[in-house]
Amino acid sequence: MPNNRIVRKREASKTDHPLVVIMIVALLSFLGVLTETSMNVTFPTLMEDFNVSLNSVQWITSGYLLCAALIMLTSAFMKRRFTNRQLFNAAAIMFVIGDIMCGSATVFLVMLLGRLIQAGCVGLCTPLMINIIIDVIPAHKLGTYIGIANMITLIGPALGPTFGGTVTAFASWRMIFWITLPLTLVLFLIGQKWIKQYTPTGKYEFDWTRYAVLSVALISLILSLGLLGNSTNWFLFGGLLLITAIGFILFYRLSLTSHKALFSLKVFGQPAFLFSFLPYIMMQFSNVGINFLLPNYVQDIFSATAFAGGLILLPGSIFNSFGQPAYGWMLDHLGGKIPLYLGNGIFIVSVCVFTFWGSTLEVFGVTWVYMFFAIGRSMAFSNTMAYGLKKMKAKYESDANALYNTGQQVMGAIGTTILALMMSSVNIAGNTRIQNIAAGSKLAFATLLTIGIINMIFYVILFKVTSTNDKKLANPSSQE
Repeated sequence: MPNNRIVRKREASKTDHPLVVIMIVALLSFLGVLTETSMNVTFPTLMEDFNVSLNSVQWITSGYLLCAALIMLTSAFMKRRFTNRQLFNAAAIMFVIGDIMCGSATVFLVMLLGRLIQAGCVGLCTPLMINIIIDVIPAHKLGTYIGIANMITLIGPALGPTFGGTVTAFASWRMIFWITLPLTLVLFLIGQKWIKQYTPTGKYEFDWTRYAVLSVALISLILSLGLLGNSTNWFLFGGLLLITAIGFILFYRLSLTSHKALFSLKVFGQPAFLFSFLPYIMMQFSNVGINFLLPNYVQDIFSATAFAGGLILLPGSIFNSFGQPAYGWMLDHLGGKIPLYLGNGIFIVSVCVFTFWGSTLEVFGVTWVYMFFAIGRSMAFSNTMAYGLKKMKAKYESDANALYNTGQQVMGAIGTTILALMMSSVNIAGNTRIQNIAAGSKLAFATLLTIGIINMIFYVILFKVTSTNDKKLANPSSQE
């Protein structure tokens, strides 16, 4: 059966121009990520235009990420129920509606609703992109093609702040949406010709009960973490955590007997998934968290400007995006150990430098160390998912894809919250504000160092279990 699957992929890749299809979907996902990261630099202007607080305006990003994560939860069901073109069209239409609503909004509520609708684009397109790659690309090329797709989407975070700041400074934040609107319409029209269907679909009954329970649990978790450090809301914090725990337990119990479609928890029984999923989401926790931490760190510790604080991430972001195809090639041609061990090793060394010598680096030094951090993290990050997909059973791939994408969205939101709390958590009597921030930041960097070490352990286990499984497959007669 596996051989037939690879032959089908090879035949599809020769006849259906998969790279064109992947690029179309990836570009639509890129527009979603571009607007997301562009809006982060418009917060002061939006607060003034709509007369709202920072706590309210930050939901333009937080709500966007959470909504995208909740839609990604359904991607395994969506793949089995709807065609690739239907999903692509729905994503493009939601982006267009969001563009029009946000670009013409006169009240904040309309603006926020437009962003939540627009989140559906990324929520549908990102899993769709990976599912198409899984369907049409042979396993020995999986890393390269996932790398190419990631390169396109990751240009968004690299360009977003610059694009958003430039458009806002020289025109209006509304132009962010009016500029992306015609580009989306062009992609929508091109997609009608190129996007094909590679696997059969069927009528499945969606499990609304499990989805609602899991959504409530995830929303409660994100809201509870937002209350950390607020001594006046401990009762609410505890209540939200209780709701989260009950939600996860209830979801598990419902999953034992449910026959309706969402995603299968049996995928966690695949060692290749479990020990790639855990380091994958922890890498995203580290990435989003440090991208928040460092710009604030150089401004507080080295008195850098906000412009310099944003600029320190640019070289690393460029290597992060444009290096993706090369990192994927490493996985396909050198195996998993070199890119995952090497990438995670660079990650550990870079965070170690931040932990022990961060306060002596100055802005230039932080820029260089972050660049190496970004190279190591991105080398390991996308290849972790690609390696896991290569090594698990085909019937679990769409379930795994749904969980990879949802997990990285949720952990990204958690990473910002936790590291921000750590940065401001130290309040030693007699220390200056800068000294306390430096101590808190050191604690945050030490947390990332611990994550890097734990991930290395996960990788050791991952290669051990997949090697054992490969030997069993190569010698079926040895199994009892």
